[in-house]
Order: sequence, then structure tokens, then C-alpha cells
Amino acid sequence: MSTPDRPQNPAAAVMLMVTATLFIAGTMLAAKALGTDVLGAPLHPLQISQGRFVFALIGLMGVAAALRPKISAPNWVLHIGRTSFGAMGVTLMFASVAFIPLSDATAISFLNPVFGMMLAIPFLGEKVGRWRWLAAAIAFGGAVVLLRPSPESFQVAALLALGAALALGFELIFIKKLANREPPLQILLINNAIGCVLITVAVLPVWAMPTLPQWGVLAVLGLMMASAQTCFVNAMARADASFVTPFSYLTLIFAALYDWAIFTVVPDWVSVLGAGIIVSGAALLAWREAVARGH
Repeated sequence: MSTPDRPQNPAAAVMLMVTATLFIAGTMLAAKALGTDVLGAPLHPLQISQGRFVFALIGLMGVAAALRPKISAPNWVLHIGRTSFGAMGVTLMFASVAFIPLSDATAISFLNPVFGMMLAIPFLGEKVGRWRWLAAAIAFGGAVVLLRPSPESFQVAALLALGAALALGFELIFIKKLANREPPLQILLINNAIGCVLITVAVLPVWAMPTLPQWGVLAVLGLMMASAQTCFVNAMARADASFVTPFSYLTLIFAALYDWAIFTVVPDWVSVLGAGIIVSGAALLAWREAVARGH
């Protein structure tokens, strides 16, 4: 089932994508506050992830109540696969930000499309040329820099962010399979509903009663994630992906600013270098995607 095309509006697409990056960086900040002792005893990453899905679903159900969308012929296998890897990726990312700077975790998450490109070879039968492999190599080089591979400075927690990027790369494969089959709101509703059930079952052994401030931040995190997803989907609908995707790199800047403003964490030169290398590789990949599509 294909969705009707929206009128192309590049300016609106850019504004929506920039707004999405503000929200996404905000969710990382909220996860860091919940995963440390800022608001009380640190919450388990699974519990933070559960809050993300529960409150995002509540927000989306409010939108659905107003719009009354018709849910038709969902592909449950694709939805369950997409949500399982997405929930895994989000949980690992939330775990990582409690130990490493937001800018580092965010930069490593930009390996997500690189992993998606590599996984598309066996799972989607796509062919990858030398420029795309070069982009992947550059991005991975930046990840190695951020891992700080010396006995004195190696960041084990950065491996959590790397695992998150891999899981989100798998999620991209399922998203590509769902693309143009179902309406965006239907995809978001089903994604968050399944995620809510999966994470609620997984979190039971480690669930602890949040403090009142933690409840508030969990709610804000979930609503920001729902808002980010909505902005992202609508941005993609209003302009070519190759045009609008590079604006998602602003997430890195916003994450660094939030970390500095709230936790007084200033990225060191290694973080700046590694992030710059990863973004360069991701930008090269986006450029090649544009060339491949004839834009």
C-alpha cells in the first residue's frame, strides 16, 4: 500500500528536520539525567527506554484520536522486526550516555546509516560501489578515534553506542521495507505500541519506582521522541532524503551544547576530531546517495 505524495517544500522540510534534531538531542540529555544520580537513584536503561515508548505512545494516541486514521493491513513481521531492533538500539544508546559525553554517543550513532548500507547488501540485494565503501571506511575511522583505543583511555561504554548504531542499522532495513507500504502515522503508532509491550516485559525484573522528577523527565523524553519522529517523517515527505538528511547532523551540535549547559561537559579535541571524521563519512555517503538518484 503506498501513501499519497505530499507537495514538495524544501524550506519546510529543513525546519522540520532541524526541529527533529533539537528533540532528539533533548531525548539524549533526558536519558543522561535519568541514567545518572541527578534526579535520584539512576534508572536502568531498560526502564528509561520503557518510559520513552509509553509516553511516546500516549502522545501519538492523542494525535490519532484527533485525526482518526484508518489502520489497514499492517505487515506485522516487518513491524516486529523494526521495533525489536529499534528498542535494542535506543536502550543501548541510553545506557551509553550515562558514561560518555552526549557528543561522543551522538557521533557514534551516525554510523547507523553506514551499517544500514552494509546490511542492505545481504538483506536487500543492493550493490555498493567504491565511493560508498570509502564513506563507510571514513566513518568507521572516526568511530575508532572516539573509542580512544589505548590501554589508558579506551572507552568501554562507547561500545554500547557502537552496538546501538548496529541495531539501528538493522532497523533501517525494516524501515526501508515498510517505506511506501503504510501511512507514516500508522507506522509510528504500531512501532510504539509494540515497543511498549516488548520493553515493559523486559524491564519487569529491574523496574524501580521513579522519583517525581524522574516521572516528569520520562514523560518529557517520550513526548520529545514522538515529536522528533513526527517531524522526521514529515520532513522526509516534503523533500528528497538526500537533501534533508544532512541537516540531521545538527543533532551533534545540539547534544554538545546541552551537555555543556547542563553537565558542564566540554568535548575534548579527540571528541571533536572523531565526530568530524564520522560526519564527513556520513556526508559523503549522503552525497553519493544524491548522485545515485540523479539529483
